[in-house]
Amino acid sequence: MSEALFAAMGVLRREARRAAGGRPWPFESLGGSQLELLRLIRRQPGVSVAEAATELGLAANSVSTLVGQLNEAGLIRRTPDPADRRVARLTLTDTARRHTDAWHDRRMAKGVSAISQLSAADRARLAEALPVLGRITDALRATSSEQSR
Repeated sequence: MSEALFAAMGVLRREARRAAGGRPWPFESLGGSQLELLRLIRRQPGVSVAEAATELGLAANSVSTLVGQLNEAGLIRRTPDPADRRVARLTLTDTARRHTDAWHDRRMAKGVSAISQLSAADRARLAEALPVLGRITDALRATSSEQSR
């Protein structure tokens, strides 16, 4: 079941991206971890590198490398935290914000359209499955945390 679940999620993610017109400029050449970090910063403006590393399940030095790449590409800004100047807060540049918002809106519209084509019973089953998927995510995150100790 695990293999089928991850395969289905991968296909779902790829098809959602294709349905929304692929990765728009300036994101077409970015890797998966870079895109995940951009999505996180979009959802949580002002997130720190350490917080991003925890959320993404990556080492802080890996996130620092991604931050450097995205900063150099002009997609994010690093701003010192006023309370602790050693901590950098991450935000999207205006250009990146416009593009990520438009990309998100297209993907969500395609998802809403696809879900609306399901039967009422299938939509109910999907709604019931979402908390289960969250618990799977929590279990995987806990396993990752234990292994990194």
